[in-house]
Amino acid sequence: MDLAAQDLLTHRAKAAELSGGISSNVIYAAIERVIAAKDLKGSVLDYGAGVGGLTRRLVGLNRFATVSAADIMQAPGGLDSVNWIEQDLNEPMRGYEGAFDTVIAAEVIEHLENPRFTVREIARLLKPGGTAIVSTPNNESWRSFVALLVRGHYAAFGALSYPAHITALLRKDFTRIFTESKLAAPEFFFTDDGGLPGKPSVTWQKISFGMLRGLRFSDNVIAVAKKALA
Repeated sequence: MDLAAQDLLTHRAKAAELSGGISSNVIYAAIERVIAAKDLKGSVLDYGAGVGGLTRRLVGLNRFATVSAADIMQAPGGLDSVNWIEQDLNEPMRGYEGAFDTVIAAEVIEHLENPRFTVREIARLLKPGGTAIVSTPNNESWRSFVALLVRGHYAAFGALSYPAHITALLRKDFTRIFTESKLAAPEFFFTDDGGLPGKPSVTWQKISFGMLRGLRFSDNVIAVAKKALA
């Protein structure tokens, strides 16, 4: 590996460490609801597993025959039953084409340099008929709209989130990228947990007794799509 490539890998690893390698339990729970609603089984890959928070939950579901995980970070302890793949996800995962019934990228795509490559890679890793689940910050919430208007950036893409968060996407982007990658047009699900503009610790759900939900009132969105059978 030449010096420039090593420097780039070091930068990517540092950015991954700055993210903490973990998402919120709210996001994990929303993904689990999608898994249950779609009755997903077989082999699953946690694509961008970080420190293994979601991976452990996938094992605990006792739903999947095999659980694999991939990340630039080293394998954490306590995951002996998991096939851990140490991998820079900006690069292709060799040897796993068509290996998984489900690939889940929870709060990963915004960390990567090329979202089209990422979704093409997820599609390549899926078996025919497999399911892609990709979550990311919801840049169409009222909180994010206000941040863009007032601060000039989406809520999850300010200075404190950089260089971990580098790629902001909208639902239209997901629809274009998924279909370009030979996946179905995605369905969209929401965490139904979203902070108020300027007061993210206070949620719309709390002040509305749970009535404000969906696109404008969720901090995160989940895109779900199947790969064609042939």
